[in-house]
Amino acid sequence: MFPRPVPARRYAVTALVLGLLGSLTSGAWAGARHPAPPHGPAPATRVPSAAGTGTPLGGYAIQSSAKVSDSPAAVSSPGYPAKGWFPAGPRSTVLAALLTDGVYADPFYSTNQQKIAKADFQVPWWYRSDFTVEDTTRRTFLDFSGVISAADVYVNGHRVAKAADVTGAYPRHELDVTSLIRSGTNTVAFRVQPNDPTKNLTMGWIDWLQPPADRNMGIVRDVVVRRSGPVALRDAHVVTELAVPSLASADLTVKAQARNDTGAAVTAEVTGRIGATTFTRQVPLAAHETKTVTFSPADTPGLRLTSPKVWWPAGMGGQPLYDLDLTASVAGTTSDTAHETFGIRDVRAPLNADGARQYRINGRKLLIKGGGWSPDEFLRWDRTYVEDRLRYALDLGLNTIRLEGHLEPDEFFDLADRYGLLTLPGWECCDKWEGQVNGGETGDKWTDADYPVAQASMAAEAARLRGHPSVISFLIGSDFAPDARIEKTYLDVLKAADWTLPVVSAASEKPSPQLGGSGMKMTGPYDWVPPAYWYAKREGGATGFNSETSAGPSIPTLDTLRRMMTPAELDTLWKDPDARQYHRSPSPVFGTLKIYDAALSGRYGAPTSLADYVRKAQLAQYENVRAQFEAYDRNATDSAKPSTGVIHWMFNSGWTSLHWQLTDRYLDQGGAYFGAKKANEPLHVQYSYDNRSVVVVNHRHTAASGLTARATLFDPDGTQRYDKTVSGLKVSGDGAHGTALTLPSSVSGLSSTYLLRLVLTGADGKEVSRNVYWLSTRPDTLDWNGTTWYYTPTTSYADLKGLASMARVPVSATAATESSEGTSTTAVTLRNTGSGRTPALLTDVHLVDGQGKPVLPVRWSDNEVSLWPGESVTLTATCRTADLHGSAPAVRVSGWNTPERTVPAA
Repeated sequence: MFPRPVPARRYAVTALVLGLLGSLTSGAWAGARHPAPPHGPAPATRVPSAAGTGTPLGGYAIQSSAKVSDSPAAVSSPGYPAKGWFPAGPRSTVLAALLTDGVYADPFYSTNQQKIAKADFQVPWWYRSDFTVEDTTRRTFLDFSGVISAADVYVNGHRVAKAADVTGAYPRHELDVTSLIRSGTNTVAFRVQPNDPTKNLTMGWIDWLQPPADRNMGIVRDVVVRRSGPVALRDAHVVTELAVPSLASADLTVKAQARNDTGAAVTAEVTGRIGATTFTRQVPLAAHETKTVTFSPADTPGLRLTSPKVWWPAGMGGQPLYDLDLTASVAGTTSDTAHETFGIRDVRAPLNADGARQYRINGRKLLIKGGGWSPDEFLRWDRTYVEDRLRYALDLGLNTIRLEGHLEPDEFFDLADRYGLLTLPGWECCDKWEGQVNGGETGDKWTDADYPVAQASMAAEAARLRGHPSVISFLIGSDFAPDARIEKTYLDVLKAADWTLPVVSAASEKPSPQLGGSGMKMTGPYDWVPPAYWYAKREGGATGFNSETSAGPSIPTLDTLRRMMTPAELDTLWKDPDARQYHRSPSPVFGTLKIYDAALSGRYGAPTSLADYVRKAQLAQYENVRAQFEAYDRNATDSAKPSTGVIHWMFNSGWTSLHWQLTDRYLDQGGAYFGAKKANEPLHVQYSYDNRSVVVVNHRHTAASGLTARATLFDPDGTQRYDKTVSGLKVSGDGAHGTALTLPSSVSGLSSTYLLRLVLTGADGKEVSRNVYWLSTRPDTLDWNGTTWYYTPTTSYADLKGLASMARVPVSATAATESSEGTSTTAVTLRNTGSGRTPALLTDVHLVDGQGKPVLPVRWSDNEVSLWPGESVTLTATCRTADLHGSAPAVRVSGWNTPERTVPAA
């Protein structure tokens, strides 16, 4: 994540997320305080006989080794009773399974997680699963990864792999168990070792959240039973080469390994298909021989495509995908099959003149705008929940998700491919992964035994990710770049895997021996800074590629706060800035909200209640997140020190958090969310904190012309002090910007706190962008010389206290909902019905159910809008009809100076 001088700052706990993570069946271990649950063994998984099939185990029975006195041979034999064991899903950590059984109270509420005894997870745990096989003439393999941290593996009473060989979260293992398989019921058992991410190449939570007591020990990817004939197909993939910039043609090269698993020579016929193109080859194989089979345009003209369907990021084009199907036959009988989905696109990321990494997709420059991703804290995989978050990212106008470790399962990248979201996967910092190169920070030094694990990890991830068009790089370092030996280990593997994408040495500015400069910066901030900070072309300001940065704390909505904290904790939240906040971070640096709270009080005035604290927080988070993205947007096409990328730290949190999130655990949306959404509009008018310019940014591919920009300044009571309109504006596309006007440095009579309303209309006179700022004649003053790795101090604050004097303004609301095919759309019309001049500032609308609870997830056309007297706006909210739980919807309207009210929306 980021470089820090205090070794104690990172409290790592393991959190693997390889190939198929987490589990919806999180269970629960009663321990000594509760009787054993009345669950029997999980039903046996039926494994079909057909060659070329792969069947994931359906689940496990799990138990602590401290409670199992029977031998491994007995535990792993069919018919073992497993009485008192606990059910676990096919991808489940120990604690995830135990939570499902309800042994522990909600770990996301209050400090409940502290009550889970860590000692229960400092011994191995057994995972046991049965599967049935009818035809034993087929060859049978166990194919898996995602074991945290290591495991002895047993099949039908025999050990087939040692923990010394099955270690690390990411390596992929294939065990030939053909000789042990019997007709009927078979048993596989894993004795999973405890995890310590400072000692194991697994996964840790760094300072993101309070780590789980089990450190995510378990099996968090599918264990697949594969059946094949004499010849197996492995490592099937397609290497694509797109003609850039014409995009007129693409060369496809198909590769796969054909492996003879018998002791006699055979000839396999390997046949493939991509669309209408088919190809075939006879492949003679000696006993136990493996050959790489390659089909290229040189021998298969159909693999040179004209007018290929090119994959683009969302907003730049479509996301077409191709399918590769391969079959290996021996003597006319299918022996094995392989299927891969891939996309055709070109990714390049050279360093620009300033040494910053500039991504180009299919020949077009792209400003990377993204967020840091977190899985569920207990690594439970929920496809719908993940899909909802990815849709939120698109709704915010983001184009990229960064995964620092915690590499999600295949389905995650499938969804990213489909939605056109780019991904930046890479290894994580601050534990064993960087222990060899991070000096005295957390993480053990590597031993000779670690290099093969790292090599296998890189090989598995390269093979898994290379075909996904959403993947545009791999970061082989985070805070620190690898040394020469580690780098060579990674690069050799990536080359062997036909990895054609950019490889980046680190997420920080650290270079590595072969790759050289990373083109990234990791200069912070990670705690509060004022909006103007982002416009300075230094530190974390809008220049170059900032791989992780934000103004830190992100206080969720009042609805979410009440779901995650006790009344006493909520009282402390707004009253005591020095209090340790369990829901912020285990880090001593980020344990309190002192810096944030000082800014909130200094700029807006001391909070008078919890509700007042939260409404000020939403206002502050809106302006700060908006400024961060707007600054990077404005500077992207600058001739000197342009911005090339920014990753908001973070996009989401794996639990109920008070920091680093654009959306909270429950998918509720507040100031941070809508500030980002506003900044990233396709055609957007914005204010520059550094030079007072009013700028139009065009993210569309085509130029926009005939635009009119209007800027108006108001006192908080609505008195107009300045107004200027500029018409005939034209702005090129692909992120270009144009300056419409510059506000004067002083305006007669303007109050120390004032409002700026920007309105952009198109050639047809219709409004295309509206943006409202609350500003001060007294700017925030930064102490640049006092900058630390996590923030730059503010020595004096902008005076925004005048907002407190704004008169209460009534906002009327009418709403109606239409439902079709499982989706409900609510249209809400808001109108400022005040009789004076005062605007309604940052008016928020929440869709709620019959109990007044937020309906989530929901996607709004716009929200947190500001309306002047007589103005109205119609917003739409879209949700799943099922999420209304049968009740009639309503909308709750509130705002900075708007009384809260709820109106029906049926």
